[in-house]
Amino acid sequence: MIYVDGVPFPNPSSSSSSSQGSEILEALLEHPVLISASNLLKSIPARKISVPEESGLERLSPVKYVYLFQREYATVDPALVEIVGTDEATTCVGLVIRNRKTGMTSVAHMDSPRVVNLGLTQMLSLVNDHASAAELDVHLIGSYEDASHERPHEMGESEFHTESDGYSFPLCSKIVEALQRSKENFHIQTFCVLKHNTRRDSDANAYPIFTGFVVETSTGLVKPAVFDRSLRCPDEIVRRIRVMVSSEDPTWRGKLLETYDTRSDQFQIASCSWTPRWKYLAFSLQQLSDPEILIRSSTSPYAESPDFVKNERRLLNYLIRHPNWRETFPMAKPRVFERTADGQWLRC
Repeated sequence: MIYVDGVPFPNPSSSSSSSQGSEILEALLEHPVLISASNLLKSIPARKISVPEESGLERLSPVKYVYLFQREYATVDPALVEIVGTDEATTCVGLVIRNRKTGMTSVAHMDSPRVVNLGLTQMLSLVNDHASAAELDVHLIGSYEDASHERPHEMGESEFHTESDGYSFPLCSKIVEALQRSKENFHIQTFCVLKHNTRRDSDANAYPIFTGFVVETSTGLVKPAVFDRSLRCPDEIVRRIRVMVSSEDPTWRGKLLETYDTRSDQFQIASCSWTPRWKYLAFSLQQLSDPEILIRSSTSPYAESPDFVKNERRLLNYLIRHPNWRETFPMAKPRVFERTADGQWLRC
């Protein structure tokens, strides 16, 4: 159940389950409290997360952080982690769920309606206090108006969409529908998505205002952020590879990728398989020009960061060199990294 400003959000009048998400989404976008919260967020300069942090030069110890790539999620304990966040989101949505009582915080970088239902269950597994009805603060940041909608998008059971639908609207619609259907109490604090996260250039081309954020776990405060490439770790290439190939691995069908172990404060990169076919596909893609790779690999080719194609080529090279996934994940075991005293990550 969704709450806004402490008040239960009404269910849509439509009896059609396929259109309920769209109706909820349209109503939330027009809610004055959420509009005000979005405007407040847009007044905050994006925080650059780097080493050393500009705001933390005098710190005696490095910031304890957890970074998430696309389709990943992590639940963190404020006693162990200071900030958790993600970036590089264009048509994706960053979803934050935080238990008001315990401070346990789960963050997901959702990229498809297909991962919403199971993904929400994954996020709640450690955030929800099953002993009582937990009050959960929720923030949604990301996506933008990548397509114009003259009418609300109606999502069928197949969850397919045409190119004219865009990617952002169906994803946001599915997320709010799942939140409203749940028995948990979700208090939406930030709803900076779609039109509230869209800027346009002089030619009226649309771009996202924010592509990333961090959550301060001790307070629950959410700020716009961009991570330095050196902090998109550990195991950057392998984690990006999982995003690329996971759709063909039945282990991850409909699920978010498991990345971080809450109790041990370790990264445990769960295994993901791929077939030798990926080697030949990667080799074929490597022959394309940069603009062709951008068009083929991105849901928002005109809104990607300047290093997008460079990153894609790094992944393609990895798949060409490692066509057998068991080289990366021997015996299908996770790749485990522990935090060092200087804030780095060391593979166990």
